[in-house]
Amino acid sequence: MTPETIGMIWKTVAVALYVGTLVVIGYLASRKMNDIRDYFASGKRLGFINVAFSSRATGESAWLLLGLTGAGYAFGVHAFWIVIGEIIGVAGAWLFMAKRFKRLTDSYDSITVPDYLESRFRDSGHTLRLIAAGSLMVFVPIYASAQVFAAGGAFNDFLNWNHYLGATFGFAIVLLYITQGGFTAVVWSDVFQGSLMLLGLVVLPVVGLLEVGGITNLLDTIRSINPDLLTLHGPAPADADGVEQPGAGGWTPTAVFSTLGFIAIGVGFLGSPQVFVRFISIKSEREINKGTVVAVAWTTLALSGAVCIGILGRALYAPADLLQGAAEIAPTVANAKDGILPHMAEKLMPAFVTGLFIAMVLSAIMSTIDSLLVVASSAGVRDYWQKTRHPDMTDQQLVSTSRKVTVVLALIAYAMGMGILVYDKDQGVFWTIIFGWSGIAATFCPTIILSLFWSKLTARGAKSAMVSGFLGVPIFKFGVPHLFALIGRDEWVGYLGALDVLLPSFAIGFVVAIVVSLTDTQGQQRVAGALDDLKGRADP
Repeated sequence: MTPETIGMIWKTVAVALYVGTLVVIGYLASRKMNDIRDYFASGKRLGFINVAFSSRATGESAWLLLGLTGAGYAFGVHAFWIVIGEIIGVAGAWLFMAKRFKRLTDSYDSITVPDYLESRFRDSGHTLRLIAAGSLMVFVPIYASAQVFAAGGAFNDFLNWNHYLGATFGFAIVLLYITQGGFTAVVWSDVFQGSLMLLGLVVLPVVGLLEVGGITNLLDTIRSINPDLLTLHGPAPADADGVEQPGAGGWTPTAVFSTLGFIAIGVGFLGSPQVFVRFISIKSEREINKGTVVAVAWTTLALSGAVCIGILGRALYAPADLLQGAAEIAPTVANAKDGILPHMAEKLMPAFVTGLFIAMVLSAIMSTIDSLLVVASSAGVRDYWQKTRHPDMTDQQLVSTSRKVTVVLALIAYAMGMGILVYDKDQGVFWTIIFGWSGIAATFCPTIILSLFWSKLTARGAKSAMVSGFLGVPIFKFGVPHLFALIGRDEWVGYLGALDVLLPSFAIGFVVAIVVSLTDTQGQQRVAGALDDLKGRADP
């Protein structure tokens, strides 16, 4: 056998071990599941290690392994603003929000985020629940479809599989274990996958630094490529052909807006349901302080490692190297950046370890897909079907229906992922996933934050905020840039593109929530007892 064939066998063995582990996790988790509380929240009995690793693995997705490494490759040190933003977001959620949220959800006996919202705002009409469930049913398939797309890319980059075959295989794996074990399978698999991701993101930069010849050589090489890659403002935007302009960067308005946009990515950790459902599932408030240390440490190490991989890859490999000689594609940074981690692992690691890096990328993808699908199925089954249509459903019926809805949502996400491969195959993973992330965050985060700290937020204010945030994402993504172009403000289009959609959509939702609540006299009367809820005594 040729060395290439032997290497492929070792890679396949590593991937097979990874897949086998997930299947075993799904089987073991299924034996722990007795009712709907187990399926959606693990019976609220998880420890801090499980919750911390699961929340971090879920919150990152393929965006971390392919997108953030690509950002480090494309933007250099400027990409560390993303790391700063995420550390602020993760630390803020765990330090200032988690205990309050856990206390209130236990008090209301909530097992989903819409459960909590309905109880917090005394919304007996179920409208708030339906808005929350509906938004999840829209944005979750979009977000999950980007992961399906990324799975196809990972198998193509590492094993030279067809994109469609790779996406289908990854989709089948996650569907196999999630439908059997529910939320417990998701959390257990996240601990396994989060550990694998962290290990790879710490090890590969060390190997890359040795390969490049140390820090001094790294800095000299990057400086010779583009000195702006070593600055906090980052490089200037590429020209019309996608080619960089070395030395042309600076604190321009575009750089300022880009920095704000990068930091704002961390806002999504301050209330997104797929993250906050972990706080519902933790067994007590006393676990949260310990979980905070683990979550912040994981975030700092993993994200810093991802950016460093991108920077090291830029020093080691030119864009043309990553494109593997594809002459029909211009050798630009934009076309090459998402492939840097697979390329580095292939070049610097033994075949079996490269196989583990395939598993690491799949871990990032699947740990997000499974969580999103459980959150969306809980929205569809508990928050719509049971709570508004069939309140007499038994737990057995709920679990059975939840599995079916999970499969349906997964198939929708799969179809959308295939659509991305067909119609927009060259779109970078980073911004594709950020769009779905922004939709969920802009819909929920303003309401969740205010619900925990402001007793005067009413159901009408919450509904208005969620609708405003939800609509803000497509409006700022597609409508506002078109309007700017029509009135001849092309530079504004560039500024908005650098800022992206999350921060303005979040800000609109936040302001709308406050204004509507202050003018909602009847709503203020209904939430009169909310202040007592927020002052509830913490666990000793």
